[in-house]
Amino acid sequence: MPRLTERFRQFPVYPLAHIPGKKRELLQRGVDVIDLGAGDADLAPPPKAVEALQRAAETPSLGRYGFGLGHVPYREAISAWTHRRFGTTFDPMTEVIPLIGSKEGLAHIAFAYLGSGDVAVIPEPAYQAYLGGTLLADAVPQVYPLRPRTNFLVELDEIPGAVAQRVRVVYLNYPNNPTTAIAPRDYLERAVRWCRERDALLVFDNAYSELAFDGYVPPSIFEIDGARDVAIEFHSLSKTYNMTGWRSGWATGNAQIIGALGKVKTFVDTGTYMGIQAAGVAAIESWADFVPGNLAIFKERRDASVEAFRAAGFSCDSPQATMYLWIPLPQGVSDKVFADRLMDEEGVIVMPGSGFGAGGEGFFRISFIAPPARLREAAERAGRVLRSMQTQAGG
Repeated sequence: MPRLTERFRQFPVYPLAHIPGKKRELLQRGVDVIDLGAGDADLAPPPKAVEALQRAAETPSLGRYGFGLGHVPYREAISAWTHRRFGTTFDPMTEVIPLIGSKEGLAHIAFAYLGSGDVAVIPEPAYQAYLGGTLLADAVPQVYPLRPRTNFLVELDEIPGAVAQRVRVVYLNYPNNPTTAIAPRDYLERAVRWCRERDALLVFDNAYSELAFDGYVPPSIFEIDGARDVAIEFHSLSKTYNMTGWRSGWATGNAQIIGALGKVKTFVDTGTYMGIQAAGVAAIESWADFVPGNLAIFKERRDASVEAFRAAGFSCDSPQATMYLWIPLPQGVSDKVFADRLMDEEGVIVMPGSGFGAGGEGFFRISFIAPPARLREAAERAGRVLRSMQTQAGG
């Protein structure tokens, strides 16, 4: 058999890899499954995006190679929305890049800025694309555990000096998946300053910028002075517009950084289907009309899930952003065992915190992507499993 590389052997199991097969098995057994695992809402995209895709499917020119350029109106729509939303200005042709979902860009940017022996700061728990890109670039991940002690913020000044000298990339994601943490402006200022002092690239994953509640408005990293010199910011249609499977996103930054990512991409892909980019234009242009109503649905689900999980015996904060609850388990209750038993015994799928890395141990994540009644039912089932585990441990 051909021999696998050592870098491949370092890959952990992707946290969602086994879920589809297990879910299918449960459904075949007639189990009433409530899937709160992936951040994949059961809601519809903007109608105008669907209509635009239908028109695009009948337009032969949009079915040809997009290459790195892609559908120019998509670039222009991104630039216009970024200015409207954050007050920042990016040239659509040189400072914006369309992506096949933000995930591939988050991984591929590492190929331009990391090499053997270089260090990337990786929060843990975190989206696995950060670790994946780092390992594929043959670089060294410096894992920083996200814990309540720091309000789930990556405190860069805590990285040992010898390691900090080798840091070339810092991955940050706020509002954060899975912890739901948000980053104060003074924290973002410190992060930008830290990266500028070391000429490190700050990769800012802002996929949840439009999923915020209670008056909180997540910022762009480019609202921080000096960020343009060192940062690249990633966005996606997935969460904002319920378009997860469409695989369309983008990044913004200065021309040098965007150009570097673009060069990497010329060797690994030929761009998203331009019909989907045309639909992306329609989605982005519907932002003001679509997002408030969509957000109201998520807020109702957030409130229902917080209330239900608290009533079921869990300690549960009400997040100001994202579509998740990050719930601590009592001391001595394994998050993996809890998640496995909840799925096997009650048909409820959640993500164990350790599935995102060892830093997530002791927590589990639910996605409030189902109607309130289903969220309440899921919480009741989770409470039964927790009580059973505590009774068995006590016995």
